[in-house]
Amino acid sequence: MDRPGRVLITGGASGLGAAVAAAVAKDGGTPLIIDRVPPGSDFEHVQADLSDRAAAERAVHCLARRADGLDAIVTAAGTDACGTLRDVPADTWEHVLSVNLLGTVSVVRAALPYLCASHGKVVTVASTLGVRALSDATAYCASKFGVVGFTRALAAELAGEVGVTLLIPGGMQTAFFDGRDEKYKPPADAALNDPANVAETILFALRQPPGCEVRELVVCPSRETSWP
Repeated sequence: MDRPGRVLITGGASGLGAAVAAAVAKDGGTPLIIDRVPPGSDFEHVQADLSDRAAAERAVHCLARRADGLDAIVTAAGTDACGTLRDVPADTWEHVLSVNLLGTVSVVRAALPYLCASHGKVVTVASTLGVRALSDATAYCASKFGVVGFTRALAAELAGEVGVTLLIPGGMQTAFFDGRDEKYKPPADAALNDPANVAETILFALRQPPGCEVRELVVCPSRETSWP
């Protein structure tokens, strides 16, 4: 694929998702955004809460119809709930899984007919905490470990039909850490990655020709403490 084409991006209003949308547009593609809030751009978008499966599916179909199909999806939406299992309310804990894991699955499932038609690509966004456990992060780890397993199985299932890439990013300079208790924020001297640089690695995966797939990408700051 010379150009990224029509790329649906969840969480495309901020953070990594916004960086991916900007990179897709710069590369001549068409970003299509799903987020709870509208993006700060004129990109096509639908507001939806990914914890609501029906809403997520409607958003995918709406954007696919507007664009007359899809060439790729990037599931960058994510949330967290820091704290011990006994302290995080059950509804809050389960919401993390609903957005990070089940929301990813809902979007991929809804997009599959369009991606099969275009022989497109899927890029799921896990985390270094999808391969390494951390205290006070049971919800996030469970969701991202789930994304890792889901994506690896999906790649086997769709081999030859749709390209599947798993992105495992480390810490990035985004608003993801805003509003947390100080003990759950990166230290002031943390050298986190610019999400624009991580977005370029996603574009690299999307640019691969048919039959050539980047199965997994680990992209983290050089002094990332959660990797390896």
